[in-house]
Order: sequence, then C-alpha cells, then structure tokens
Amino acid sequence: MIRYLFQRLLYILPVLLGISCITFALMHLTPGDPAEIILRADGIKPTTAAIEVTRHTLGLDGPVYIQYGHWLSRVLHLDLGSSYSSGRPVLTEILSRFPATSLLAICGIIVALLLAVPLGILSALYPDRLIDRLGRVFALLSVSMPGYWLSLLLIYYGAVKLRLFPLMGMEGGSSLVLPSLALGFGMAGVYIRLIRASMLEALGQLYIKAARGRGMREWSVIGRHAFRNALLPSLTLLGVQIGGLLGGSVIVETVFAWPGIGRYAVEAIFAKDYIVIQGYVLLMAVVVVLVNLIVDVGCLLLDPRIRLR
Repeated sequence: MIRYLFQRLLYILPVLLGISCITFALMHLTPGDPAEIILRADGIKPTTAAIEVTRHTLGLDGPVYIQYGHWLSRVLHLDLGSSYSSGRPVLTEILSRFPATSLLAICGIIVALLLAVPLGILSALYPDRLIDRLGRVFALLSVSMPGYWLSLLLIYYGAVKLRLFPLMGMEGGSSLVLPSLALGFGMAGVYIRLIRASMLEALGQLYIKAARGRGMREWSVIGRHAFRNALLPSLTLLGVQIGGLLGGSVIVETVFAWPGIGRYAVEAIFAKDYIVIQGYVLLMAVVVVLVNLIVDVGCLLLDPRIRLR
C-alpha cells in the first residue's frame, strides 16, 4: 500500500506541471488585453502609454516563457500571485471561498445519495416493476433537465411563490436548501442507473446464492454482500464528481449568487484576470488528483480482489 501511494504521488507532479503549462499558454492565447480591461474598470482611458505602463507593472511585457518561469517559481513557494482586479492574494481569496463551496458540495452529494441509493437498490430488487419504472423516469428527468433551468424553477417556486427559502446568497441554513436540491437532483439520475446495473450484476453472482444458501437474512445479503460490491463503480464516479464540485459548481453558484469558488472563477474570466484563473485551475487540479487518490485507496480497501491483483 505504501509503495502504491508513493507511485501515485510521483505521478501527480508531471500531471500538475502539464496542467499549469497548458493553462498558462491558453490564457495568453485568448483575445483581449488584461491591462486594457483593468484601465477601463478603473475609469482610465486606455491609451497606448497607459497600457504599456500597466503591462509593465503587472509583469506582462516580457516573453511568455519568462512570465511562466516567474509564476512557477512563486507557486513553488505557495504564492499564486495577486489578482489584477482586486490586488488581493489569489490563494487567500480561493481559501476564503472554499468553505462555502465545500458545504454546498457536501449537501448536494447527500441529496443525490438520499435519492439515488434507495431508488437504485429497489429498482434492482424489483426489476420491471412499478418502482423500477418510476426510478427510470426520475433518472431520465435528472440527467436531461438543465441545471440552470432547475435552479430557476426552484427559485421561482421555493423563494418567490411560496417564500420558504431565501432568494439568493448565503444566509443561514435555509439558504442551502435550494442550491443543494438543484445540485443533488442533477447528479442523482446517473447514480440511480449505475447502482441499479451494479446491483443486478452483483445479485446474479454465485457468492450471493451461496450466502442465501447458508440461511443469511435477506437484508444482510443485500447490504453486506451485494451492495458493497455494487458500490465500487459509484464510488469511482463519486470521486470524479467530488473533485469537480469542490472546484466550484459554476452554474448553481452563479444562479444562486453563492459566494463560492465557481462564482469567483466566472468573475475572473469576465475580468480577464489571468493570475486568478491560473491559480484556480492549478489548485483545483490538486484537489481533483488528491480526491481521486483517496477514492482509489477506498476501492482497494473495499474489494480484496483489487489488492490481490
């Protein structure tokens, strides 16, 4: 296990280096000059002289590879630079918004699992019955409904019509309900289908028949044997989605004006704030890689066959 973890950690370094290089190059290939955008935002006429002075102040007047080298050297010292727009450190800005995004991601995952696990298991236990058909319809609605449209529906009925929850922003526990529902409902459909398919495959295995032949209770057979083995594909998918959610649920955070990382990244993109986007992408890449590493270790612990291989 220690050797496996050490190998995986070694693989992370070239991945992060490649992501940082590609992101830096793409940012400089996009049209628009951040110096001009900053001058216009400050109410200053973007003359050629003013743009040159601003570019020199921001360090954007040198060759791209020199800029990348300076930025990478700062990153190695845990300094992601300062925002062109606000002047505040990027790492501080992201970390200050990370708890809000983490809270929303956790609540969204809980909603998705509360919907998907029972529906997926029941659909597998009673295939082609009423509960299975209802689960299929629910899964179809979940995967086909756009996130922004569902968010607007929840705002209209939950906040405007019924006035049960705050309209937008982060104002206590009640403000979590609508964005969590929007986030969780969109993820639930995939898990319902995946859990159903995995459970049907597991229930047809010989070890399930052997467990029933030994007189084990049905709930124990389903919970301890079938569901445990059916959990591996869902756990893998969950790891991928957790990384994305911790990177910021851009649509949900934007619609609900949630003060998270995703909304911060969208604002940086519109402001052409290179340094924020580069820091955001690199930091979220670290989160995604580490979450997937944790998921892989969880799969090793859940399934002894993987450890034997």
